[in-house]
Amino acid sequence: MQDDLVSIITPIYNAERFISDTVKSVKSQTYQNWEMILVDDCSSDRSKAMIEAYAKEDNRIKYLFLPENVGAAIARNTGLSHAQGRFIAFVDSDDQWDSKKLERQLAFTKENQASFTFTAYEMVDEQGEKLNKIVKVPQTINYNQLLKNTTIGCSTVIIDRQVIGDFSMPLVRKGQDTATWLNILRSGYMAHGLNEVLTQYRIVNGSISSGKISALRRTWYTYRKIEKLNLIKCIYVFTCYVFNALKRRI
Repeated sequence: MQDDLVSIITPIYNAERFISDTVKSVKSQTYQNWEMILVDDCSSDRSKAMIEAYAKEDNRIKYLFLPENVGAAIARNTGLSHAQGRFIAFVDSDDQWDSKKLERQLAFTKENQASFTFTAYEMVDEQGEKLNKIVKVPQTINYNQLLKNTTIGCSTVIIDRQVIGDFSMPLVRKGQDTATWLNILRSGYMAHGLNEVLTQYRIVNGSISSGKISALRRTWYTYRKIEKLNLIKCIYVFTCYVFNALKRRI
């Protein structure tokens, strides 16, 4: 494990439309001590060729190809198993970072002696145009607070493995990021929020209603099957989750 090296994990599946923007946003970082591990989840488009080209241009960019499509959880875990850095960051293949993201967040991490940090983010459309939707974050959040407000965006997270140790994501198709944060915070850690917009989260066109229904089902599954909450607590935190999710969209 290399001190001050940030290992950036990016799962990729048919991401040829957006991956260039994502990689460029990492390469433009003012903090340059990073490695980017691109894990292709058996894409059928031009993603593989693009990934190979990025790696040839910059030896900090590494790639792994999975022989079959297994989902983001296994792709991220594969990247984690090859990570050399003390710090782990995630950026999804259609999201982008502000050029000072790593610099600002690492300074914030050290100032607060934090082992788990996350930032505010804004939503953009498929063309990268701002939607005037910003998700602000609290100064700190613990396990029970996160159950009620799943505000941590995966592409905003940095985790210090020197403190928290090695970790992996649960093998579920969706929602593995929130389940991971809950698992870490359940051990007694506190996540610290930097309320600066340092990430752009891209909203890709699709069925808005079905996406919301899917998110509700996914969150309920996380509470009942992964966190194994009793029914009364599950109903309580789920109601809080729905309220906070609606508040973020107003």
